[in-house]
Amino acid sequence: MAGATKEVTDATFDEVVLKSEKPVLVDFWATWCGPCRQVAPVLEDIAAEHGEKLSIVKLDVDANQETAAAYNVISIPTLNVYQNGELVKTITGARPKAALLRELAEYL
Repeated sequence: MAGATKEVTDATFDEVVLKSEKPVLVDFWATWCGPCRQVAPVLEDIAAEHGEKLSIVKLDVDANQETAAAYNVISIPTLNVYQNGELVKTITGARPKAALLRELAEYL
């Protein structure tokens, strides 16, 4: 998927997310998930506008069950924000852009 967001996998999660210098929002999603498809363009917009402050990556929970299980992701979309290797915020469910920007304000 081209755009401002990047794909992350079980194999790259540690390097890309936990060792990142800046906060990272991980979109836990799946191809069959309607709300995930709704929130995807919103995340692309936020990544394009705020990418210098916040990285946004997507993790397909079907292909990467290990990471999803490790963070107890049971419903999708789940948006987790990681800072300095720690999970600092969880947003569950699709939200409109304005609501997501409010939720993410301290990281932008």
